[in-house]
Amino acid sequence: MLESDTTATADDDSAKPTPVVEARGVGKRFGARIAVADLDLDVAKGQCLGLLGPNGAGKTTMLRMIYGVTRADQGSVRVFGIDVAGNERAVRRRLGVTLQESDMIDTLTPRENLLVFGRFHLLGGAVLEARVSELLDFLDLTSHADVPASKLSGGFRRRLAVAKSLINRPELLILDEPTTGLDPAVRHALWSRIRTLRAHGTTVLLTTHYMDEAERLCDRVVIMSGGRALRQGAPGDLIAATLDAEAIELDCAEHEEAALLAALGDGRRVLRAGNRLMVFADDAQPLVARIRAHDGGARRPIVVRPANLEDVFLSIVGTRLEDGA
Repeated sequence: MLESDTTATADDDSAKPTPVVEARGVGKRFGARIAVADLDLDVAKGQCLGLLGPNGAGKTTMLRMIYGVTRADQGSVRVFGIDVAGNERAVRRRLGVTLQESDMIDTLTPRENLLVFGRFHLLGGAVLEARVSELLDFLDLTSHADVPASKLSGGFRRRLAVAKSLINRPELLILDEPTTGLDPAVRHALWSRIRTLRAHGTTVLLTTHYMDEAERLCDRVVIMSGGRALRQGAPGDLIAATLDAEAIELDCAEHEEAALLAALGDGRRVLRAGNRLMVFADDAQPLVARIRAHDGGARRPIVVRPANLEDVFLSIVGTRLEDGA
C-alpha cells in the first residue's frame, strides 16, 4: 500500500482524494415536473451514502443519472473522476447496480443467471465459474443455485439481484431500495453482506424507506423531497442537531394536545402522526411524571425511547401523506 504524502498541507486541494461520485448543480425535468433540482452530492471512497425521501423525491432519478441511464438536464455528474455524459460504458464497467425491479431471466437458475450476466462483463472460463461459486456462497444462494428463478421466494430473488450486481467486483455498488418487502431475517442477512463489502473497500450508494436501515449502514444520508436535498450529514449528527435525546410516544387526540402540552411546559418539540404524539426531551422521566399527573392517575400507554433518524425524517419531510407529495 502506498503511504500518503505527509508534506501536503490541509489547504492543498490537490491532496484530497477524488470522490467516487461527485455531482454539482444537477437538475432533471420530465415535462413540467421537476424530478431533481440543483442537487450536489459527494461520495468518498469506501463510504456508504443513503438517499432518503418520500416517493417521488427524486432518489431513483438521481441514481439513474449516476449510472448513466438518464442524462442530466443541467449540472455535471462525475463517477471515478469521469464525466458520465458520453462515458457511460467506462463508468458502468466499474460499478454494480441492484434495481427495485427484477432484471433476471426467470427460466434460468441463479447459477445460470450469474453465468450469463458474467459474460456481459466479458468474464469467462474458470474465472467466471469461480466468481459464480463465490457469490452463491456469499449471498447464501447455494441451496437454491439450481432452482429456476421463477420458483424462488422474494428473499432469494433479492439475494440473486445483489449477486448479479457484484459479478464484476464493482468499486461502487448502487442499491435502489435493496430490502423492500423482505422479512427481518433476510434484511439483516443482506445488511451483513453490505458491511462485509464495505470492509473490503466497496463504496455503497443506496436508497431506502427504512430509516433503521439507513441509520445502521450509512456514514452519511441526504434527506430529499421534491427533488431537493433538504438536509444531509451523519445520522447521529442529524439526530443530535435536530431533536432532543429522548422521545416520549403516546396516544393523544388532537383536541387533547393543547392541554397536555400546557401541562408539560412551553417550548417542547413535538411531532404528530395520526393520533400518535411524540414529545422530545433530553430527560424524559420528569415529563412522563407530568403526563401521569395530567391524566389524573389514568394509565395511558407511554413509550420512552431514544430519538432516531425516522424522527428526524418526519420532522423535516412531514408526517401526513400530503406532506411528502
